[in-house]
Amino acid sequence: MGFGITKTIPAKAGIEVLDSLYDGSRSEYEFHMAGKEPARLKSGNFVYTIFGDQLYGRLKIREFITGGVNPNSGKPRILIIVEAPGERLGAPVPKQGHRGTRYTDGADWPS
Repeated sequence: MGFGITKTIPAKAGIEVLDSLYDGSRSEYEFHMAGKEPARLKSGNFVYTIFGDQLYGRLKIREFITGGVNPNSGKPRILIIVEAPGERLGAPVPKQGHRGTRYTDGADWPS
């Protein structure tokens, strides 16, 4: 297990984006979440990725970039930089997708 957040990769981004997080074709990736400062997250926690209502893998958080602004709403947001490639499950497990950010204790991660 490992504390972190879940993020859903949008269907319009495609499975190619999800695959690129785990196949070694990129060294980092940027997620975002609302807020000015990460209250419960820290470097070393995980971002668990969901695509098509399936949990596919997790990536370790390397750093946070604060001071950003959501271009659509003008509200503050935090950029979360993760290390890639991440850990991909051998077979995805069912997990409801969602918008935004949800905290998790990592209980859905197989032992």
